[in-house]
Amino acid sequence: MNSIADRIRTVLREKADKKTLASSQRFFKEPIKCYGVNIQHCTRIARQFWPEVKTLKKDEIYKLCEQLFSSDYSEEAHIVSSWLPEMIELTDENDWYIFQRWIEKYINNWAKCDSFCNHTMGDYLMKFPEFVEELKDWASSENRWVKRAAAVSLIIPARKGYFLNDIFEISDRLMSDKDDMVRKGYGWLLKSASEAYQKEVYEYVLKNREKMPRTALRYAIEKMPEDMRKEAMKR
Repeated sequence: MNSIADRIRTVLREKADKKTLASSQRFFKEPIKCYGVNIQHCTRIARQFWPEVKTLKKDEIYKLCEQLFSSDYSEEAHIVSSWLPEMIELTDENDWYIFQRWIEKYINNWAKCDSFCNHTMGDYLMKFPEFVEELKDWASSENRWVKRAAAVSLIIPARKGYFLNDIFEISDRLMSDKDDMVRKGYGWLLKSASEAYQKEVYEYVLKNREKMPRTALRYAIEKMPEDMRKEAMKR
């Protein structure tokens, strides 16, 4: 188990680039921990090791994932988030609580949040839709990344036309949140839902535009026709 993590870290150090390291911080308001390896290389490293990782037992894979997550390095978190969608068919109801704990404990910036939640959580919720009710509770968390996760975990399902009423309910709960990362998260969710339900999302935005923060509103209507965008932006 340790040898896989150690070998991954050796490759990451070999691929580290000073320019990438120097430029990485500018995308974040909070300090981040990284080697300086770009996303494309991280994805290739994940693919390089996946044939070996997938031969492990499920609990061993989870232990390896947690080992990488706990390092706090952004690249190691990206590798975990690249692997997990490949094993969604092996997940069960108990995994919800493992994933929730990882989000609460290890997610500390928007990139980790989005990378993990978009596909792993999105695929999981399409497999186990009963957990959407628990997802809604995340919108009341004191942890900004858990609140963002409440929204961005439904990005992929939203694009496929799933969970529209739940998306509106989560957006309602996050509507007045003062955190810009949370506002952008549910605005992005509404934009994604508009790909399948443009009319419904447009009507939702019109109904709430007086109280919806400008950031969230702009995200929500981004893919709509110009005339709809202009109307939605009226106060």
